[in-house]
Amino acid sequence: MRKSIITALTISLLLTASATSALAFGAIAVNDEQGMSAEEAGYALGWGSTQQEAESNAVKECKAVGNDDCKVAVWFEQCGAYAGDRVSYGIGYGESKEVAEAMALESCPNCKIIVSDCQ
Repeated sequence: MRKSIITALTISLLLTASATSALAFGAIAVNDEQGMSAEEAGYALGWGSTQQEAESNAVKECKAVGNDDCKVAVWFEQCGAYAGDRVSYGIGYGESKEVAEAMALESCPNCKIIVSDCQ
């Protein structure tokens, strides 16, 4: 009985470890040109096991929802944020959504958060 419990726990830990590492990176791609308001900017999130995969998926998703000119704004391992106004933009990343948003707004104080998310 004890051996069965230990085996079950080991399998659970292995499955949890592989599930959490499967999407180790996130990225935000945006279609945001100078002169656009925050509400007009298009964006999408992408996830992947590598930074490149997350960025590629973000651009693909951004274009799939009707945006023409999508570029990766930020990639992250925990949380990411993108803020913008008609002239500037800011990006952020960190251990929480609040940290990522604060970083984005610090680099662009008059901007609004357009998108932020965490893994």
